[in-house]
Parts: sequence; C-alpha cells; structure tokens
Amino acid sequence: MPKKPKKQQQSGGTPATVALTAAGVPFTVHAYDHDPSHPSYGEEAAEAMGVSPDRVFKTLVADVDGALTVAVVPVAGSLDLKALATAARGKRAAMADPALAERTTGYVRGGISPLGQRKKLPTVLDASASTHATICVSAGRRGLEVELAPTDLADLTKAVLAPIARA
Repeated sequence: MPKKPKKQQQSGGTPATVALTAAGVPFTVHAYDHDPSHPSYGEEAAEAMGVSPDRVFKTLVADVDGALTVAVVPVAGSLDLKALATAARGKRAAMADPALAERTTGYVRGGISPLGQRKKLPTVLDASASTHATICVSAGRRGLEVELAPTDLADLTKAVLAPIARA
C-alpha cells in the first residue's frame, strides 16, 4: 500500500505566513540573502529591504515572573525589561534562554516570528508600531520578513500595546 503523503504547508510558506493567509490578513513577504556574519539580524533585514529600522521589528522572548513572553520592538532600539514586566503585569523580566525560546516557538534565533508559534505566548508590541501604516517582522526564518499593519499583528497575537522599547 502506498504511503500517505505528508501534509505540506503552502509552497514556501512558514507557520507565520500560513497563519496570516488562514486569517485572511493582507501581508507582503520580503526575502533577502541572509549574511551569517552580520552582527544584527534586524539591522540586516532593514538594510537589505531598504526600510527604516524604526519600521522593522524584532521578536524577543523573555521570562516574566517564570512565564515566557514575546516582546516585539523596533530593531532601531532595545527592549526595556522593566517596562516589559510592567506591561505583562509582572514584577521582573529577563531574557529567556535562547534554546528554550527556540523549542517553545518552533523557530530559530534570528527567525523567531510573533506569528505561527508552536506554543502561543503572551505578546507585548511596542506602542511605536501604531505610528506606522505597516511594520515588518520576521516571517519565520532568517532572510524572510513579512510586512503587515500593526493592528493586524496585534489582533492576531492578542498583543498588549505598551512602550517597551528604548532608543
């Protein structure tokens, strides 16, 4: 008896793009050649796409009082852990162990997307996202970004909007 074919994602799709398509959210995929020697995944994405770094957002996984939490902040700045803890209604936040972040989200570091994660985590989106018509976030692998409205990202991830980035 022939083997049953494995269920495949949409051609070339990642869990993030599959989730966006399933939700009927308009988005644009931007691919670029990832340079492993570049010191910053987010800055590399902004440079490669010719997009202002304040419109390209990085996805970070933090531990807030023992619970993994996703923080989405502009690549032009850094994450304010104290502000994240406050936004997530916690007392203390620290960056999560990278291996744990990868196992939990199903993505590799530098390609973690706030969308289509293996385990849905609480998400906080920096409030500056709302000043842009569209923002870019990882589409689920290094060298692939997705551009979408910040309101759509917030809706799909059930994100809290809060000022969690610092320049």
